[in-house]
Amino acid sequence: MPEQNKSEAENSLENNRKIDFLTSGAAYQLADITKTVPQFEAITPRWLTRLLEWKPLENGILRLNKVKEEGSPLDLLNKEVGYQFIPEGYIDYDLTPREYILNPISTIVKISAQVSDLYSKPFDQSEEQLRLSEECLKERQEHELINNSDYGLLHNAADAQRVQTRKGCPTPDDMDELITRVWKEPSFFLAHPRAIAAFGRECTKRGVPPVTITLQGSSFITWRGIPLIPTNKLLIDGQLDPKGETGKTNILLVRTGEEKQGVIGLYQEGIPGEQSQGLSVRFMGIDNQGIGSYLILLYSSACILSRDAVGVLENVEIGNYYDY
Repeated sequence: MPEQNKSEAENSLENNRKIDFLTSGAAYQLADITKTVPQFEAITPRWLTRLLEWKPLENGILRLNKVKEEGSPLDLLNKEVGYQFIPEGYIDYDLTPREYILNPISTIVKISAQVSDLYSKPFDQSEEQLRLSEECLKERQEHELINNSDYGLLHNAADAQRVQTRKGCPTPDDMDELITRVWKEPSFFLAHPRAIAAFGRECTKRGVPPVTITLQGSSFITWRGIPLIPTNKLLIDGQLDPKGETGKTNILLVRTGEEKQGVIGLYQEGIPGEQSQGLSVRFMGIDNQGIGSYLILLYSSACILSRDAVGVLENVEIGNYYDY
């Protein structure tokens, strides 16, 4: 028999030989597999929503009343009362106060009843879909609190509260200048993680490494005792996660709290299907194709109570590095 034909015959015999042991491929069919819930990499800590003071609204509207700031509100007498008349007057109010009307971030989640019935162990399909959808809305909430054209912090910061970087990169001098705009008990800086890294490099270059503190179980670097809180919602060149090494962004300095006339968050309380502050999930029923629908609504807004509660360091360059 020629060698080639002999080899082909042996291969054919080998392929047809009965496997007389349990293979891993077969055993896998009976294996009990440990699974995880869906991992969603877009979820962030959302520090801004955690650090803001939130004020519940009963009817979805907040009127921000302010005092008129034209000159001194009252004439005062600063001497011993004798034959002098004590000045009279009152503190006047702004007759056209701004009103904040809550509008929801919303979506509809659709789930097949068949999928929910057959494939809900070990994890309930409906619960997981709603959990992930709620995370999406909360991520969008933080984005809107910063960037919304109506109530976002960036859009509503006063012109007098905006500071330009001296050289592009965020230096300690720039941060000090920003503090002069929000000097009444500032709460925290808010910046993209790459902007915080850029500031850290500038501090290292000048031999003044920032002090680290622990806040809510996490570590943050500080400047002048004020923590730098990271968020990717302060965009770099309009992007959440730019791939280039350079780009420009903004850094916010915020004072929070109603008593401090700072920034507060607003939400609607007592809504049907309420899951958390301002978040509602409502089952809309099952259609004639067996598809169940859930309406998810999130009512929130931000309000700057006093003009000097927010400052912005603009045109922050993140791509400056040093060779040591």
